[in-house]
Amino acid sequence: MSAADILVVVAAVAALAGLGWFFFGPRKARTAVLAGGVQRLEVMVKGGYSPEVIRVRQGVPVELTFDRQESGDCTSRVVFPGFQLSAALPAWQRTTVRLDPSEVGESGFACGMNMIHGTLIVEPADESPAAGGKDRVAADPAALPAAGGTPPGAMAGQATRDAPDTETAERRAEIADLARRVITGAALTLPVLYAVMAHDVFGAWVPAVLLNPWVQLALITPVMFYTGWPVHRTGWLALAHRSADMNSLITIGTTAAYGYSLVVTVAPGLLPAGVREVYFETTGVILTLIILGRLIETRAKAGTGQAIRELLGLQARTARVVRDGDEAEIGVEQVVVGDELVIRPGEQIPVDAVVVSGSSAVDESMVTGEPMPAAKHAGDAVIGATLNTTGSLRVRAAKVGADTMLAQIIKMVQQAQASKAPIQRLADTVSGYFVPAVIGVAIATFAVWFVAGPAPAFTMALVSAIAVLIIACPCALGLATPLSIQVGTGKGARAGILVRSAEALETANQLDTVVLDKTGTITAGRPVLTDVRPAGRWAEDELLAVVAAAESDSEHPLAAAIVAGAGERGLRIPAAAGFGSVTGQGVRATADGHAVLVGSPRLLADAGIGTGDLEATAAELSAHGKTPVLAAVDGEPAGVLAIADTVKDDSAAAIAALRRLGIDVVMLTGDNARTAAAVARQSGISRVLAEVLPEHKAGEIRRLQAEGRRVGMVGDGINDAPALAAADVGLAIGTGTDVAIEAADVTLISGSLAGVVTAVSLSRATMRNIRQNLVFALAYNGIGIPVAAGILYPFLGLRLSPMIAAAAMALSSLSVVGNANRLRRYHPAPLPPAGQVPAGQVPVEPQVETPGARAGAGAGIAGSCHHAAAAGAGAAGSGVTRGS
Repeated sequence: MSAADILVVVAAVAALAGLGWFFFGPRKARTAVLAGGVQRLEVMVKGGYSPEVIRVRQGVPVELTFDRQESGDCTSRVVFPGFQLSAALPAWQRTTVRLDPSEVGESGFACGMNMIHGTLIVEPADESPAAGGKDRVAADPAALPAAGGTPPGAMAGQATRDAPDTETAERRAEIADLARRVITGAALTLPVLYAVMAHDVFGAWVPAVLLNPWVQLALITPVMFYTGWPVHRTGWLALAHRSADMNSLITIGTTAAYGYSLVVTVAPGLLPAGVREVYFETTGVILTLIILGRLIETRAKAGTGQAIRELLGLQARTARVVRDGDEAEIGVEQVVVGDELVIRPGEQIPVDAVVVSGSSAVDESMVTGEPMPAAKHAGDAVIGATLNTTGSLRVRAAKVGADTMLAQIIKMVQQAQASKAPIQRLADTVSGYFVPAVIGVAIATFAVWFVAGPAPAFTMALVSAIAVLIIACPCALGLATPLSIQVGTGKGARAGILVRSAEALETANQLDTVVLDKTGTITAGRPVLTDVRPAGRWAEDELLAVVAAAESDSEHPLAAAIVAGAGERGLRIPAAAGFGSVTGQGVRATADGHAVLVGSPRLLADAGIGTGDLEATAAELSAHGKTPVLAAVDGEPAGVLAIADTVKDDSAAAIAALRRLGIDVVMLTGDNARTAAAVARQSGISRVLAEVLPEHKAGEIRRLQAEGRRVGMVGDGINDAPALAAADVGLAIGTGTDVAIEAADVTLISGSLAGVVTAVSLSRATMRNIRQNLVFALAYNGIGIPVAAGILYPFLGLRLSPMIAAAAMALSSLSVVGNANRLRRYHPAPLPPAGQVPAGQVPVEPQVETPGARAGAGAGIAGSCHHAAAAGAGAAGSGVTRGS
């Protein structure tokens, strides 16, 4: 080895050692200052975060004011995955982000593209800050962000129209700026590229002026410093923060190529005659291609945040309020709870409210995903941002501002998009070491080519090192997961499926068992009249009319179901007199001149009326999970009516779709085994866990998990909340209680089980998309970097031109962005109409398990069915029995 070779090897080893310290050495942290009960610190955003390591105390609110001193898409948003918080950072503005650090430990934060990172260290409340106070922010008022000085639209977590409008305007300005730079770069680079390619590759005639290095320098210098300015600025700033990204690699590579060419042009005598080649065309092509790729990428990414913009666009701007008898139009933000509002046909409902008077059909598709308008009458709840179609309504405001369903939807979508899926940990780990490793490989490549490569060794070494720096694409790794999560959660929100976190979206992909609560989930959750079986001389409608008359003064849920059933059939219900209730047995009354008894067999037996002719019918209805109610008129048995909590129209179809996805479906209910088996038969469920007390539901979930299953729980009631929280993924029916929704990971706004199918299939599509992105990004870099370093040269004589490396790098990022955007075209397969999945055609005989049977206290299902056949199970066992 020559002295020069030894010098290069020593310099390379020293550079690698310095590289390790530069990127991975200890970093100073700054501690937020406590003032007025709030910890405050200002963070400058300029190619990185300064400071990038922040210390705060546990349990004390934190206000971080981000002073963003740059534009561009990369730092336009800051994401705190551990807090499920994402905030827009408008260019050249200060934005306050508020956090509540309740848990001790380290929590990362990053830019929206996951390329620039910082660390938030939460220390125990009783731990004193670092000794010496070096890392502490001076308690100078000028150093502290002004409390309350940030406009509301900038507060993290507050969804306003201004935030997405600001982001959209900034993105449009960036697209226009990038377009100008691409046009300039292309116009100045093409003559130089044409001259070099035509002359050196094809041997064609080229005007001598275009081959003159001084002319090429004049043409490429604006490309270097104008077209490439966004890359250079970000790249050097990142290095100044002791970090590096794709821009840093491009900057180092193009600066090396341009600087070498500049020396060859201005002072060629400094270099040996054999290495006096210029690489101006390489610099111009690389920078133009990179900016072109960024332009296309920025345009493509504009669609990934469309979900939040569309949701914000649903908000009504004004409301027509009635105060002191006068009607006035005010801004929707001025509406308070209790205000009476007038909603005309074709108008948006401004806030969540309850109908006071009027009736109409309300289009709720934009919130629930249900295509059919919902009929609304006095007493019904209406959702803000939905559309009143046909009639006029007077409503009373129930929830306003941040409490409305739309505001909660927006908040949940933002939280989900700000959270981090477990699969992203791989990408983050790789990305943390990626750029330093690439720079290290480039240094090693230069040393190897200089020492062992063919002549001219210096030129070959320089070109190969530049190719390594250019082809590496950490951006593809950084975007692989968050872009797909953003698109996937947005698609879910538009389909009426709210995913609370990226982790829930990933876990839903792994579910192999879905447990369904019965009442309100599989069934409608309210008793309805299903059968009228008259006996003797009574016709069906006549019997129902007199029974409904007798029940009209009763407040029992079964009575309400009978009266409602008569009304739905259009029957005239006669007036009743002499109403009397017999606790636990039924009612008696006189209707249309007839003495009517309605209730249990005991009620009729106590009146001396034989029930033998009715008990067979009652037993048959009870066996199908229905509650039989016996009726007698004028001292004679008149018939049996049946009430049940009916299976929802699409439950059987949704359950069949889950089974087709390879998911086992289990029913979990507190009902008796007979009722549960009847509902399972109708809906096509093969396994039933019956007679489970509310406090034991979470234990049943854990028992299934102990079998090695990944369990999703679907429920709607307060009693389902522990089970929803215990499950791997809890899915709450949106029509259920707030407690259940709060305990769940996913909320199905429409209340239909079809949402479960969509949630699982969307999760699978999203995770498949993420895996495709990660495989492509890792494979691209794993193959491209060694090829650029020259690993194939000894065997095939192949070297990679830096221009080809630049094109490949740009395509890799574009491929990831394009693949993520494919999710926007995802549409779940529709369920077949209810009539196409008749319950009788579902070849499933359920296996019913009860706690008693498992403990050996019962003898099979029959032994666990402890209810009487006649007065049976209640409204499908929902606790509304009468006379049992």
